[in-house]
Amino acid sequence: MIRFLTVIFLLFSTAAVADTPKRVVSVGGALTETVYALGAGELLVGSDTTSYYPKEAAHSPKVGYQRALSAEGILSLNPDLVLMTDEAGPPPVLAQLESAGVNMLTLNAGRSLADVKQNIEVIAEALDREAEGAELIASMRETEAKLKEAIAAQGEPKKIMFILQHTGGAPMVAGVHTAADSIIKLAGAENVVTDYEGYKPLSPESATSLSPEILLVTSQGVEQAGGVDNIFAVPGLSLTPAAKEKKVVVMDSLLLLGFGPRTADAALELNHKSNDL
Repeated sequence: MIRFLTVIFLLFSTAAVADTPKRVVSVGGALTETVYALGAGELLVGSDTTSYYPKEAAHSPKVGYQRALSAEGILSLNPDLVLMTDEAGPPPVLAQLESAGVNMLTLNAGRSLADVKQNIEVIAEALDREAEGAELIASMRETEAKLKEAIAAQGEPKKIMFILQHTGGAPMVAGVHTAADSIIKLAGAENVVTDYEGYKPLSPESATSLSPEILLVTSQGVEQAGGVDNIFAVPGLSLTPAAKEKKVVVMDSLLLLGFGPRTADAALELNHKSNDL
């Protein structure tokens, strides 16, 4: 039902964008990256805190985290279009923006290449960049073809555990129906977790029983942990094949989990790195 309502709102909002926007606020790192990939970065007057790629995006005025937006911050930028996913919020802020007459285009925060392509097409149409959108999707398809070749040529799928590291907190492990689970499978590997959705704190017992061959972490997580060796030393993880053989893949968070225009590249990179270990 939520997906249906999102599609209806998306179609309504797209129809409302009669003229090419001149002042765009983008909420969501993947959407912001898409705007730049379409060659429309000059239209951006603001973005959320997850928007740090390309480097120009990091310097745009920030309107808060995508799930904790500031209505005042967005309204102060006087946007004629706000791009966001169905994960944006909180609802009272969105209601305030709607009451203020802000034109909002809500896209599906999906976890597949098909979702990424659809979002590119919608944003390209909204920003009058259809030709650029077609070129971007064509480039993605070329990378997809390389990914399929790599998966076909590999041996047994690698068994991977994604670790989400927070400062001062226990590491979290990605289950099914997460961005990490999706990118692992897209890369032709297996997520060692199959029995729960979302994220759960890592326990020594689960780490040893799941027995991952490879750990997958973000570069931001490694920095927060104070280095890869500190992740290997986490109780339970230290006894896994991945830690014993020092097998880890480190990738940028937005590249790995963002599901934006570089996702096919991220999956191919993960495939190569995991199979080269």
